Amino acid sequence: MSRFRFTVGPWNVNEGLDAFGPAVRPTIALEEKFRKFSEIGISAVQFHDDDAVPNINDLSSDEIIEEARKVRLLLDRYGLEAEFVAPRLWMDPHTADGGFTSNSKEDRDFAMWRAFRSVDIARQLRAKNIVLWLAREGTLCAESKNPVENVKRLIEAVNSILDYDPDIRVLIEPKPNEPIDRSFCPTAGHVMAIAAASKDPDRVGCVLESAHAILAGLDPADEMAFCLSFGKLGSVHLNDQNGLRYDQDKAFGVESIRSAFNQIKVLCDNGYGKNGEYVGLDVKCMRTQKPGEDYQHIINSMRMVEIMEEKVDRFDNEYCRKCVEERNYEKLELYIMELLTH
Repeated sequence: MSRFRFTVGPWNVNEGLDAFGPAVRPTIALEEKFRKFSEIGISAVQFHDDDAVPNINDLSSDEIIEEARKVRLLLDRYGLEAEFVAPRLWMDPHTADGGFTSNSKEDRDFAMWRAFRSVDIARQLRAKNIVLWLAREGTLCAESKNPVENVKRLIEAVNSILDYDPDIRVLIEPKPNEPIDRSFCPTAGHVMAIAAASKDPDRVGCVLESAHAILAGLDPADEMAFCLSFGKLGSVHLNDQNGLRYDQDKAFGVESIRSAFNQIKVLCDNGYGKNGEYVGLDVKCMRTQKPGEDYQHIINSMRMVEIMEEKVDRFDNEYCRKCVEERNYEKLELYIMELLTH
């Protein structure tokens, strides 16, 4: 049994629609997803604002709060918590040019309205975190935006959220590309800088996703370690990625067992989870899966985490210490490979 508590989002069980093809499975109702999440051992749910409150743009603040309360009752029914709420700015027509960094003040104001409504929803769901995936906070045309001005706008947006609720934490999930190719916050290092520049750095941290680190040409375990060294790893999204392609969100560990091992090792070695942090699984179901088999990728990912935990527990630290002392890294490397293949 894993030492971690797992979370997923409703979007992780989907119809199979992607940029290259239509839906191949029927929609599953939110409550049914909650029921199944609870059944397979998920502890909490990740939310976009409109996962919890569909048609959010058409509702008043009071109506949004009332709809969020209904979702809280559903979570309680299945013994689930809410990990975070994230404003889904990248899908809205107002944010075609970005949200917090749009060249339009009207659109920037809209982005802040959605961010504040996300905080309202988080309060009702008893979630402690707001996650900002800054999907369109950058540009496809380098000359169309002032990058210095817009990094400052990101910091101002974070500060406004911190002001809106003194108890909420802001976690930024970096990604270097897709849907834009010039992100203003592409890596964990950029997140650390924004956190440090905010008015309350203790309440600003990072969500580190495996695939996003790989897409930046970086090692996910090293990025996690970097955040841990600053006390800023607020959450992780474990998945896998086959090279520098589009964001694949494959089941955890299916492409690189050694990378998966190192990610779990750095989390275990540094007590990740002891302060209530969750392990998120941001994984997509293959389009080839039939209806009724929509959760296997999540189950597989959880099992891969458990397998890697078992490997970490078997890791011979004394043997490693001797190899390091001898500077015999080839010997250590063979030990790692034997550990992972037996």
